[in-house]
Amino acid sequence: MCTLALIASFVAVAPAQDGRLEDLRSAAWEQVAAQEQDLIVLSDRIWKYAEISLRERQSSSALAEYLQAEGFRLTRGVAGMPTAFVAEWGSGSPVLGILGEFDALPGVSNQAAPRKEARVVGAPGHACGHNLFGVAAAGAAVAAKRVLEGRGLSGTIRFFGCPAEETVIGKVYMARDGVFDGLDACLDWHPATETGVDFSHTRAMNSFTVEFFGKTAHGAVDPWNGRSALDAVELMNHAVNMLREHVQPSTRIHYVISDGGGAPNVVPGYAKVWYYVRDLDRDGVSSTYQRILECARGAAIATETKHKVTLLTGVHSYLPNRRISDLLDRNLKAAGAPRWTDDEQAFARAIQRATGKEEKGMFVGIKEMAAEVQEAQGGSTDVAEVSRMVPTAKLRVASAPQDAPWHAWPVVACGGMSIGHRSMLTAARTLAASAVELCVSPEVLKAAQAEFAEKMDGKAYQCPIPRDSKPPVPADMR
Repeated sequence: MCTLALIASFVAVAPAQDGRLEDLRSAAWEQVAAQEQDLIVLSDRIWKYAEISLRERQSSSALAEYLQAEGFRLTRGVAGMPTAFVAEWGSGSPVLGILGEFDALPGVSNQAAPRKEARVVGAPGHACGHNLFGVAAAGAAVAAKRVLEGRGLSGTIRFFGCPAEETVIGKVYMARDGVFDGLDACLDWHPATETGVDFSHTRAMNSFTVEFFGKTAHGAVDPWNGRSALDAVELMNHAVNMLREHVQPSTRIHYVISDGGGAPNVVPGYAKVWYYVRDLDRDGVSSTYQRILECARGAAIATETKHKVTLLTGVHSYLPNRRISDLLDRNLKAAGAPRWTDDEQAFARAIQRATGKEEKGMFVGIKEMAAEVQEAQGGSTDVAEVSRMVPTAKLRVASAPQDAPWHAWPVVACGGMSIGHRSMLTAARTLAASAVELCVSPEVLKAAQAEFAEKMDGKAYQCPIPRDSKPPVPADMR
């Protein structure tokens, strides 16, 4: 196998030798511009739908129908999830994937205004910008399809309608069931507070619940006849909190008690706790996960209750690909960063003022891509599973003010107005041009796949969840 250094020297000159690239890039941008109003309308529709994980019926349908109207072949309900779909156009090689998400977060509804003001009190909101994410990706898929079709170029474009990213579920089950099989490369983007290509790992993670089953009794009259499931949850949590001293600094453990009983005067016969365990790699997650399972078992023994563990999902750390990332970076720089108006910068500064942040406004320009892969700084993503099946790269485009709290009302506010629209169109331009370039650059794909194979070191992808697990689709959505 050739070394990455040799690959790099080969790839660095190959794109420049293809005089078609600039023309094809401009054609892709023209096709995004031709969709601009349709994309804005579609994004605003999904912003208003604001449907949470595995309940994205209207959002999923809106994206699927948009792609179907453009001649994409639809496969709905993939991997046992009614809101998951694949839209495909073209035939032959290369086969390029573009990821799209569309789920919202609970309880963060907001007006498109620079202040905390719920649009619908208590309702979900797009506090991670997925209304922009899915629509920009769909717009890019359509633009790439139009260019390839118009120029008589071969290739297959697959748009993946991925539900439930916020619960880190959708792509895991899609990966396990082979939905991403056959791709040559995959492109991803996400709204952010800065613009640039993200060349970093994320944390691996397990998400699981532990249910305890005891015996109810009157809390005052005969508590000795009860066996408290809540006591078991609290004992387990105490044991885990003691465990924190004895895990690696890279480990992250979070939990919520999702059911702790119904009334103080009834010994709870049922209780449930939901955990996330994260680390830099699967080995670290697995080690801590096994120790937490022992905490659960011990709590059940101590309280004379029964317990049940359900692994909801698990992900690897994200595996960046330098070759595809370089291509994405090149096309981002050609497309240019969003150019904010004075009104948009004033909107951003008002949000920063309302959240106690320095009034720096929106991020301007493009952040340089890191020379070396950066270690994980924060959370986890199910895109990691795709990145361990096929060369994948991820773009970030500023869509909320610098330092604004994420998963919070400022992101919802910006996603429903021109700041979000401008971010979305920049992403669509970059992804569309990158997809077209990959279709005419077999040398880039070859180098990306060689890099991927070297990093995987002969290890085949193994999904962290068992084959017999089913996605936790709500009963009313089945």
